[in-house]
Amino acid sequence: MVFALGALTFSSPITCKATSIASSSSSSHALDATFIKRAAELADSSAGFTAPHPNFGCVITSANKERERVVLGEGYLYGEGTTPAELQAVEATGELSRGATAYLNMEPADCATDHTSVSAIVQAGITRVVIGIRHPLQHLRGNAVRALRSEGLLVDVLGEDLQSKAFEEALKSCLVVNAPLLYRAACRVPFSILKYAMTLDGKIAASSGHASWISSKMSRSRVFELRGRSDAVIVGGNTVRRDNPHLTARHGGGHLPRRIVMSRTLDLPEVANLWDDTEVPTMVATQRGARRSFQKFLASKGVEVVEFDMLNPKDVMDYFYDRGYLSILWECGGTLAASAISSGVIHKVHAFVAPKIIGGKNAPSPVGELGMVEMTQALELIDVQYEQIGPDMLVSGFLQPVPDLTPNIPSMDETSAIDPNVSAYESNIIFFFKTWDPHGAFSNFSLHPIQMPDENGDYFTWPSVEHYYQAYKFVGVNNPIAKKCLEDIKNAKSPEEAARLGRKIQKQCPDLVRSDWESSKIDVMYRALKCKFSTYPNLTSMLLSTAGSVLVEASPHDLFWGGGRDGEGLNYLGRLLMKLRSEFSADSLSNENNATSGEEENEVKTLS
Repeated sequence: MVFALGALTFSSPITCKATSIASSSSSSHALDATFIKRAAELADSSAGFTAPHPNFGCVITSANKERERVVLGEGYLYGEGTTPAELQAVEATGELSRGATAYLNMEPADCATDHTSVSAIVQAGITRVVIGIRHPLQHLRGNAVRALRSEGLLVDVLGEDLQSKAFEEALKSCLVVNAPLLYRAACRVPFSILKYAMTLDGKIAASSGHASWISSKMSRSRVFELRGRSDAVIVGGNTVRRDNPHLTARHGGGHLPRRIVMSRTLDLPEVANLWDDTEVPTMVATQRGARRSFQKFLASKGVEVVEFDMLNPKDVMDYFYDRGYLSILWECGGTLAASAISSGVIHKVHAFVAPKIIGGKNAPSPVGELGMVEMTQALELIDVQYEQIGPDMLVSGFLQPVPDLTPNIPSMDETSAIDPNVSAYESNIIFFFKTWDPHGAFSNFSLHPIQMPDENGDYFTWPSVEHYYQAYKFVGVNNPIAKKCLEDIKNAKSPEEAARLGRKIQKQCPDLVRSDWESSKIDVMYRALKCKFSTYPNLTSMLLSTAGSVLVEASPHDLFWGGGRDGEGLNYLGRLLMKLRSEFSADSLSNENNATSGEEENEVKTLS
């Protein structure tokens, strides 16, 4: 393969003039945004080559004597296993790197086995780093940011340290250039684009099946480019039989994607361009047991055959996820396209619309039956773009938004007030819900009996925190029904039964609930939780071991005690546990200091 040069130096430095760069915050932000977009543009240069790794770009700049921002060097990751973008840019810049600013479209990978990018930046003497987005993979997210800051560098991350409208387009460019990895990390399937060309009246072929050519030569060249950016191209059996495609990027240059045919029955021709693997391999995905003789024929041609118990787009995408694929281009007919959309594996659509009308009642359309009967059910594209390519119009947009992998922490402001060590961007999130979860003992439903006063002020062994909490809804209410309910809750065989009884009466007879319940229920829960964790040292140790992490009660339905389905809940249970953690941590530190002080006094007495 021949690559364009990734490390760039400039004999005549590129400058961005800004007379007020030192004094104007908006001007400074505009320049930061410009260089971040340039880093994303560089990163895009190797799209298709880096899988399964991200696309990285780096720009190094410095202010000259006229206080103009000068680009000193650039670099981008060629492909897997090649020199990192940061190291390329540093080598291109040389000694001029000292005191300079580095712009990265994405936080570099920094792990136990590879510190190359971070070391290159630190050793070059760069003093400031601006990062577009954090690394999307959880085990790498935040590592490089922390490492650079620990070395004394100023690190600004878009959307965190730098927030203004000037950065919206820059941030978007960083997300789009690594959309395949973001989707893969969030959805656990490769990023999939559905591409088709159609006439103005929505046909992908004539009634006879003839389809060459709907779009212009310029549009077809763009398709070759799309293929070159993909790890694989998928078609169905109908496309193989009807069009006998090559599915190469022959005019796009660079990367050659694997060709994939999905066919349940293997009713495919023996002579087909796809069976020639001279330039690029072909894989056929089929139903288990389909046409064994034809499978042997394909194997003799060098075609890989993969059998699935039930051939469907989701299982196929799961399989390619496991094989490390980042990006898939679907160039299939309407039936397979509809199945892929219905399976939720299509993330983006590229539709080439030609100014032609073919008509035909039976002429095929780009997407088959989706089961929708009303226009209100139609799928709407997000971030739609229109581009004229020769006589054609390319309409593109996302069916699913580019994932935002920033941790969604319920009630972040209140959480930070409880525990200042918790960060919205750095902290790990520990979810708990059911008692069998790894941290399920944090739940108010866990079976850890506590001794707390009952309605008469006498100490009573409550089977769980939930028993105590539900019973106290009715304490002090002078009503025989309320008193009976309280007694029933005390004797409930499980926390779930106690919760059902308390909630049922509260819903059916709200007048039976104590009048101050809404203002006192948080304190009731807090007292019970504190008793529980004080009673069981192993639970205290477990709680203290989560220091720095955000605790979220993961109930999707309880928006008061829990975090809700999408982080919209108030998460009061998690917040109370973090408050307890802070108190226990302070007590532990105080005890250690007292113990140290006592040892010192004993030493003084011994010496005297």
